[in-house]
Amino acid sequence: MSRFVRASKYRYVYVTYPIVTRVALTLLALSGCNGVRVEILATSLAKQEREISNSAWDTNLVSASARYISINWSASGGGAFAVLPLPSPFGQALRDVPSKLPDIIPLARTHTAPVLDTAWSPANDTLVASASEDGTCLFWKVPDALFEGWTSDGWEPRDLEPVARVDVSPRKVGQVLWHPTAANVLATASGDHCVRLWDLADPARPRATLTGHGDMIQSLTFNATGSIIATTCRDRKLRLFDARASGDPVRVTEGHGGIKGARVVWMGDGDRIATTGFSKMSDRQVVIWETGGLGSVKTLTLDQSAGVVMPFWSDNGILFLAGKGDGNIRYYEYESDMLYALAEHKTAEPQRGMCFLPRRALDVSECEIARAFKVTNSGVEPIAFIVPRKSDSFQSDIYPPAPSSEPSLTAAEFFAGRTAPVNLVNLENGAVFASDISSHAPPPATVAPTVVSMAPAPEPIVANPSPPVTPIVTKSASVPPITSSLGVSPAPVRSESLPADCQHISVPNEVNTTLREEVNRLNNELRDARQKIRNLELQVEGLRANARKVAQSLMEV
Repeated sequence: MSRFVRASKYRYVYVTYPIVTRVALTLLALSGCNGVRVEILATSLAKQEREISNSAWDTNLVSASARYISINWSASGGGAFAVLPLPSPFGQALRDVPSKLPDIIPLARTHTAPVLDTAWSPANDTLVASASEDGTCLFWKVPDALFEGWTSDGWEPRDLEPVARVDVSPRKVGQVLWHPTAANVLATASGDHCVRLWDLADPARPRATLTGHGDMIQSLTFNATGSIIATTCRDRKLRLFDARASGDPVRVTEGHGGIKGARVVWMGDGDRIATTGFSKMSDRQVVIWETGGLGSVKTLTLDQSAGVVMPFWSDNGILFLAGKGDGNIRYYEYESDMLYALAEHKTAEPQRGMCFLPRRALDVSECEIARAFKVTNSGVEPIAFIVPRKSDSFQSDIYPPAPSSEPSLTAAEFFAGRTAPVNLVNLENGAVFASDISSHAPPPATVAPTVVSMAPAPEPIVANPSPPVTPIVTKSASVPPITSSLGVSPAPVRSESLPADCQHISVPNEVNTTLREEVNRLNNELRDARQKIRNLELQVEGLRANARKVAQSLMEV
C-alpha cells in the first residue's frame, strides 16, 4: 500500500450537531478528525408530520431558493405544498424561524391532485413552479410580507394563489426543472413519456417536445449552458437530447441494470454526468459517463440497501449521495474521472427527501461550502458542510464563483438557437460576470496502458455555440425589476441586421409570408444538417470505441 496520501482540502470530516437552544435539538458526535464540520438544526414539524406528502412518486419532496423552501404537502380536496422561510444552522434564522412551527402555515393549494415536484427559479428567489398529478404546472409568487409577524400570537397565515398556469399533459407531471441560463424557460416531464420545454411568455403550447422514452421518465438535468438535456427512464436507458434541434435523442445507451429508480445529475460545466441506480443484483451504484459517446468511465458500488440514491453536485468538485430511507449522506471528491471518498454522515433518523441550497446563498463567514435540507418524519434539518479555517478572511480556494441570479439569455434568444455561459457571482464581493465554459472544462485524460476507460473522451455536444460573451460586472446579484406576474421580465429582442430607424417600418403581408416561408425552409435545412452531423459523430465514436476494444485485446494478448 502506498505511503503517500492524496492532497485534498476536504479529506478529514467530523460531524457536529448544534447544542440545544431555542431553535435547535442537538447531540454531539465525531466521525474522523479535523476537516469539514456538519451542523444540523431541526425545524420541527412534529404536530404536522402526517401532513408531509406520502405520495409513492419518487421525488425529493423539498426544494430551496436563497430565501424559501417548499415541501410537498398532503391536503384534503386536492394537492398542495408548503412554503417556509429558509431555516439556518447559524444562530438567528431568517424571519426568526421558531423550533416549532405554528399549527397552520401558508400553503399553495390550487392543484386538484397531489403535488409531485416543485422547483424555484434560479433568476427569482420568490418564484416557484409546481408539478402535479392533475397534469398542470402552476407558478407562484411569494409576497415579501407573507411571514411578517408569524411568530406572534395574532398572526394568521394566507394561502398563496398561482400567477400563471401551464396545461402540460392529460397525464401526471412528475418533474419540473428551470433552465439554468435562460429566463422564463422551463422543462417538464409527464406521464406520457415526454419532456416538454416551455416559454412562459407563450404557455399555450410547448416550444419543444422530446420523445423516444419507452417508459416513465425518472429524472432529468440540464448541462451548464442549458443546451443539452440528460434523462433517465424506467426502461433502463440513459438519453441525451439537443432540445432545439430535434425531438429525438442524439445519444442513447444502456444505463443501470436494475429495475428500481435511477437519477442523473450534470457534473458542473464539464462533459461528465453522474447517475445513481441499481445493478441487476440490486446493488446501489453510482456511474460517471462521458457525454461524447455516453461511455461509462467509472462505476462505484455503494451497498445493497433498497432506497433510491439522490445525487447532488457541488462546484467544489464534490458529489453528494443521499439514500432514501436511510440516514446516510456520502460525499466524494471528483478528480480525473475518479471518485475519492471523503466521509459518510450517518444519523439514526432516515431521510425522506433532500435538496441543496444555491451556493450564492452560503455563509462564507462560516466557511460553509454546501448546505442540505433533509426532510424526515418529524422535521426539516439544515445541514451545513463547513471547512474549518483559522483565518477570518475570505477563503478563495474553497469558494469558486457561483451561478448568479441574473439570466444570461431571454427565452426568445434561447429558442432562436443562441447559447451563452451562465452568469457567475464572486462570493467575496458580489460582482457578477459571464463565465467562460471552456476555461472550466476538465483537461482530457491521458491514455493509460491497461485501462481503456482512461482514453481521451470525445468533445461534448454543443448545440449552435455562440460567440464569446463580454463579461458583465456589477455590484449586485439581484434580479432586475419585476414587470410581469411571473417575476422575470424578458428583455426586448431587436434585429441586429437592421438599423434602429428601420425597426418599425411596416411590411406588406405578402412580404411577411414570403419571409416566413424562407425562414422555415432555412430552419429545416439547418435541422437536417445538424442531424447529419450527429450521425457522423456517432459513426466516428463507434469507430473509436472499436479501436479501443482492439487495442485492449492486443494488450491482453
